Parts: sequence; C-alpha cells; structure tokens
Amino acid sequence: MRNNQPVTQREYPVAENATLMSTTDVNGNIIYANEDFVEVSGFSAQELMGQPHNIVRHPDIPADVFRDMWKTLKQGEVWTGIVKNRRKNGDHYWVRANVTPIIRQGKIQSFMSVRTAAKKEEVEQAAALYAAFNQGKYPSHTFSKGAFIYKGWKSWRSWKQTLSLKQRVRLLLLLPFPFILLSVWFAGLNGWGLFIHTAILLSLLIANERIFYFQIVKPIMILNKHANRVATGDEHNVDYLDRIDEIGMTQRSVNQLGRMFRWLVNDVSHQIHQVAFSCDQLAAGNRDLYTRTEQTASHVETTASTMNQLTTAVSNNSETAGQANNLSNMTCKAAIQGGTAMDTIVHTMDDIAKSSERISNIIGVIDSIAFQTNILALNASVEAARAGEQGRGFSVVASEVRNLAQRSAEAAKEIKALINTSSNNIKIGSKQVNETVETMENIVVHVKNVTSLIGEISLASSEQSAGLKELGRAVEQLESITHENADYVSKASSISGEMKEQTNYLVKAIHVFH
Repeated sequence: MRNNQPVTQREYPVAENATLMSTTDVNGNIIYANEDFVEVSGFSAQELMGQPHNIVRHPDIPADVFRDMWKTLKQGEVWTGIVKNRRKNGDHYWVRANVTPIIRQGKIQSFMSVRTAAKKEEVEQAAALYAAFNQGKYPSHTFSKGAFIYKGWKSWRSWKQTLSLKQRVRLLLLLPFPFILLSVWFAGLNGWGLFIHTAILLSLLIANERIFYFQIVKPIMILNKHANRVATGDEHNVDYLDRIDEIGMTQRSVNQLGRMFRWLVNDVSHQIHQVAFSCDQLAAGNRDLYTRTEQTASHVETTASTMNQLTTAVSNNSETAGQANNLSNMTCKAAIQGGTAMDTIVHTMDDIAKSSERISNIIGVIDSIAFQTNILALNASVEAARAGEQGRGFSVVASEVRNLAQRSAEAAKEIKALINTSSNNIKIGSKQVNETVETMENIVVHVKNVTSLIGEISLASSEQSAGLKELGRAVEQLESITHENADYVSKASSISGEMKEQTNYLVKAIHVFH
C-alpha cells in the first residue's frame, strides 16, 4: 500500500456545495479531474494527470477499505464510503466517496469517483472506526461494498446488512411455519391429520414463496440490475417489466432517467465537439489575425520611421526655404540698391556727357583763339619783314607765337578728338547702363516674384511640416493601437488556447459516459 507522507493532521474543510469528480483508467491512473477536486487536493491538474489515484490516499485509511473498493468495482457494482484523503501539503479532507465502474458492452472501461462533503457525525464515526481497526481492535470484522461487517463464522451477525432480498422474503415466510405447526399440535391434531396439515401448509408456503419471488423479488432484482446499469452507463440488454404497478412504474422512471441522462450526455457531447471545432477555428483565426497584426505593426513601424524621416526632410526643406526666402529678400534689396546705383551712374554719365560737351565747346573756343593767334602771328611776321632789321626780333617772337598757336590748335584738335571719342563712349556706356537698368528692373521684378514664390513655398513647407507632424503623431497613435491590438490578439489567442484546453477537458469528462 502506498504511504503518502508527511501528514499534518490539519483538516481542510470541503464546501457543502463542492463536488469532487475524477475518472481513472482500468489501471487506476487519473485521466480526468474537475476543478473542485484539483483545488481541494492541492495538486495542479498537470501533477494529477496520469498519476495513480492513490496519490491522494491518506495513511490513516485501512488498506482493507481500498481492497474492498476495488473488489466491488471489478464486480461491476457501485461502492460508497467515508474516506479521508491527503492533500499535497499533508493536510487532509473528509468526503463521502461514490465510485462507479463505467461499463460499455459488458466491459469495464474506466472508473468514476464523485465525492461530496461528509457530515460531521459521519466523520467522527469513521475516524474512530478506522483508528480502532488499524489498532487491531476489530479482528473479526471486514469491509464489504463499503459496509463494516462481521467475517468468518460470525458473519451471520451482520445479516441485517448482508442478507439478500430473496433470503429476507424466504425468512419472513418460514418464520411463522414452526409456530403454526406447534399451534396445530397443541390443538390436538396428530397423526395423518398433522401430516396432511403440514403438507398443505408447506405447499402453500412454497407457493407463496414462488409468488413473492416472481411478483416482488425478481422484479426488484431486475429493477436493481437496471438501476445499476444506468449508474454504470451500460444500458444494453435491459429486461423491461410489463407492469404498471409501483415496481413497473419505478422501472419506467429509472429507465426514463437513464434515457434523459443519455440524451443529455449525447447532446452535450455533440455541442462540446461543435465548441471544440469552433475553438479550433477561432484559434486558427486568432493565429492568422495575430500574424497579420504583427505584419501590420511592422508596416506601421516602417511607415512611422519613413514619416519621421519625411517630417525631418520637410522640416529641413522648410528651414531651407526660409533661408532662401531671406536670401531672396536680401537679393531683392541688393537688386533694388543696384538699380538705384545704376540710376545714379546714369545720371553721373549724363553729367559727364554734359561736361564733355562743355569742354568740347571750350576746346572750340581755344581752337578759335589759336587760329586767331596764328593769323595775328602771320600779320606780325609780315609787319616785321617790312620793318627790316628793327623788326627781326619781333619776327622771331611772332614765329614762336605762331608755332605755339599751331601746337595749341593741334592739341585742341587732339583733345577734341579724345573728347569726341569719350563722348561717344559715354553715349554707348549710357545706353548700356540704361539697358542694364532695364535688366536690373526686370531682375528686381523676377527676384520679387521668386521671393514671393519662395515665401509661398516656405509657408507651404511650414504647413506641410505641421501636417506631417500631425500625421506622424497619428501614425504613432496607430502604431500604439496596432501594438495594443497585437497584444489583445495575443491574449485572445491565449484565451482561445485555454478554451480549447477546457473544451478538451470537457470532452474527456463527457467521454466517460460514452
């Protein structure tokens, strides 16, 4: 016998509404345990699955109790009794255990145990009985189908517990027979009369026994067998009673209860398989949705990164456009200033042209003076020649004056030629300056247009930058929401897995009844 240690002798209270259910295979290994059993036992479901059911056996329970239980179950009968079980931490709990073999087509397939909280007086009686039995105080007793009875030659003392219904009926019929014979003998009847009377009474007794057997005992035995088949789930080859009395109607009720239970099990089993199929589809859908959500999250992250880069680029473009706008404004101002300077140059060149004309006029006057001086020098030379020797000196002076006048006239001509050339150059320059002024004015106009466009571009870039920032925040929120959705989908997938696990658990539980 397995001896689970340690034990603390601390009792764990079982709730009155708790139902501890478990099933084992034919070897006694746990194949299903409900939540109440898992919670009360202190083990996890994973720790219980596949383990021998005696993992919860308490050493205070006599080994004969479990030997009797397995003997009863292997006979295809239901066993019940008060049991003390051990929790994982060494504490214990008391339950009334109802163990049933699950039979299909005449063969035991598994065992189902349903436990409920034991009453206080039941616990006290069982604890005292088991303690005394373990101490050897009941050597003439044993356990049979959960009952505590005498064994050996003293077993007759437990007749009230062990006597069958057939034996009870016969005993009740035979019990008055000797008293009837004594009363007849005391009445003076003897000889052949007593023999004939005894034979008649015995015949009536046997007839009554047969009548009781076929009308009461056998139907109740059939009803008991039927009820046991309903309890064990084996409803094949049921003998129906063609009666409408209490026994017949009781069999109908038991049969109807079994049919209702079978219908409920079949319907629930069908629904659970449908739920299991739906859980599979839901789990597959959640996995696909999770994959797609992860892909979406990845795309959103890429989009967010691209949006950040684009926002940065547009922001840089906006700053560059602002700088270009400032430079354009400065260029426009410089062009305007250049236009103003060109106007000043034009005016200056006009003044130079006017001054050149005045100089040309002055040169004309000088040329005229030189011409007149030359004439005067010629006249002086003529007069000096007429004067002879006295006029020779004057003639020399007149000759020098004439030379100077000629040189002055030549210089005046050269100056006039230079002035004319300069005047022509000034006119050409003035024309070019005027053209330059027009070009500068056009440049100023274009620069103003460019400045206006750059200003619009700068404003549009600023608006785009602001819009992209808003869009970036929206994408960040979308990214956050997508990650949250991914988390939710992951949780939903986990819940679907748990639902699938619970559904499989239910399938195992329902499979017990199939």
